[in-house]
Amino acid sequence: MRFASLGSGSEGNGLVVEAGTTRVMIDCGFGVRDTAARLARLGLEPRDLDAIVVTHEHTDHVGGVPAFASRHGIGVWLTFGTLAAVAERFSGYDRVYGFDSHDRFAVGALEITPFPVPHDAREPVQFVFSDGASRLGVVTDLGTSTPCVEEHLTRCDALVLECNHDATMLAEGRYPPPLKARIAGRYGHLDNAASAALLASLDNARLKHLLAAHLSQQNNTPAHARAALAGALGCAGDWIGVADQATGFDWRDL
Repeated sequence: MRFASLGSGSEGNGLVVEAGTTRVMIDCGFGVRDTAARLARLGLEPRDLDAIVVTHEHTDHVGGVPAFASRHGIGVWLTFGTLAAVAERFSGYDRVYGFDSHDRFAVGALEITPFPVPHDAREPVQFVFSDGASRLGVVTDLGTSTPCVEEHLTRCDALVLECNHDATMLAEGRYPPPLKARIAGRYGHLDNAASAALLASLDNARLKHLLAAHLSQQNNTPAHARAALAGALGCAGDWIGVADQATGFDWRDL
């Protein structure tokens, strides 16, 4: 199994997981041509994708999905709540499938386990992917950790973990107070310290890759995110990768 990011942040998100000949993309917040160009950077074409799974209905995650999926005939999986929120965008496209936020399902060689998270969306989830030997946890949009989140992410072989903002940078930044409150709230986004606390609560004995994701370009820096996560793991900061908005990150093997 291997995985790579097309880009991560408020301007668009996408991540590809591969097991054998099965390839699944998580979210697509980019335009049709941009998504194809980002896939090409990873050596992939749109026709190589077997499915797109969606975490929630915010534009930076689902905005590009309807056009890209319908253009290339790719099946789309969303929670029933997310589907209710975006149903009109998929009008006339019949390869759209709903699932409950607690229901495990499979696409080809990949087992996909969704789990609910606190975020300001209809029925938001994040995912664990497995090929039967390795586990990849992806969690990019949540306001706080929960026992359910920790249960799913413990003993993963790789983690893509939200480090959205530095709390001090957000508090002292130029965002209007309502937006600051939304980001820092229980249904917003994890700051670096909260991400580090979540990481420290897990059994990380199998962890081979850790990538910080969904970093705010205004209220965080890669150095801040790496320092927080390195402190939780007791490792060197340069061991931790960062998902960039423009370039994501290249393939990581498990």
